[in-house]
This record gives sequence, structure tokens and C-alpha cells, in this order.
Amino acid sequence: MKNQDYTDIELSKPVNVDGVEVTKLRMREPTVQDQLDADAMKGGAAEQEVALIANLCEVAPDAIKRLPLRDYKQLQVAFMGFTE
Repeated sequence: MKNQDYTDIELSKPVNVDGVEVTKLRMREPTVQDQLDADAMKGGAAEQEVALIANLCEVAPDAIKRLPLRDYKQLQVAFMGFTE
């Protein structure tokens, strides 16, 4: 589901987030401050992107890192949808 404020992303398989298995993640619309915070982080561009996406989905970066690549690609597409 997508609206102006958030997008729901269905996962191909559940991921454990704080001890709970979730089958979808909700990504909120990014702000300029979110991008500035990610840019200010140490690490490479990929690490910054994972941290940004985790922040927008309100989960720890480790949860994002455990996702199958196909689910991560869905998150990247959802993020880009907010920038168009």
C-alpha cells in the first residue's frame, strides 16, 4: 500500500525485528534531515543507505541486513518512489 506519507513493503519471507517475526515493513516518507543524517554517517554509501532505509522503516540496521536481496531491492524502489 502506498500513500503520500508511507509505503508498505511485503517481504518474501519474515524477518525478526526485536523478537517479532514481521512479514511487511512500513517505510515513511523521507525528509531532508533523514538524508543529511545518513550522509553524515561514517562508512561507505551502502552502509549509509542501509541506515537510512532502516531509519525510515523504524527498525535496526541489522534487521535490514538480514533481508534477502530481493526484499532489499523492494525497499530501494519504495525509497526512490518518494523522490519522484
